[in-house]
Amino acid sequence: MGITEKIFNDIISLGANVVTMGNHTWGKKEIFKIINNPKIIRPANYPEGVVGKGYNIFNCKNKKIAVINLMGRVDINVLTENPFLKAKKIVEKIKNNVDIIVIDFHAEATAEKIAFAHYLDGEVTCIFGTHTHVQTADEQILPKGTAYITDIGMTGPKNSVIGMDISASIKRFETTLPEKYKVAEGDCIFNGVVFDIDDETLKAKSIKRIYLGK
Repeated sequence: MGITEKIFNDIISLGANVVTMGNHTWGKKEIFKIINNPKIIRPANYPEGVVGKGYNIFNCKNKKIAVINLMGRVDINVLTENPFLKAKKIVEKIKNNVDIIVIDFHAEATAEKIAFAHYLDGEVTCIFGTHTHVQTADEQILPKGTAYITDIGMTGPKNSVIGMDISASIKRFETTLPEKYKVAEGDCIFNGVVFDIDDETLKAKSIKRIYLGK
């Protein structure tokens, strides 16, 4: 829950261009040491004046790629600014200065994510959902050309409750009492998604789910 400076540096050292956040952005105090690093993006719909960036533009293989992070408001931490309207505002601001726009929509409700995708269909290159830790099987190119998946899933222990120890998780639901979560042990899985984008048209040609693990 949250990211440490070491984990952030490890991810970047392995070749990642950017790390997006979510509802646990402020889970570790160390975040304030790295939050202004241009390679870390926190949800854009935090109130004005909150430290960090909600989007950034990266140069990669002669393309300008905007990465935007937003957080939903259904059954999750409620933020003051509407993610739909905030996304539209950012896209309008940058669309003439970038080649590709990628959005990580960190949200609980599938309906909110799907509605968000259709709201921006044709306006951005691709949208992927995060937060539920369960990979969905609805990867698709929407009618106006935006590639979309409701949730890319999780990287973590397979035999778990969204990454956490099973017995500790069950105890919380069984007793309704607070129980400290701990990360499960055992074999891990890697979930993700690959978007194939045409170099000339800058439109998404395909989207493929990735599931690695036993």
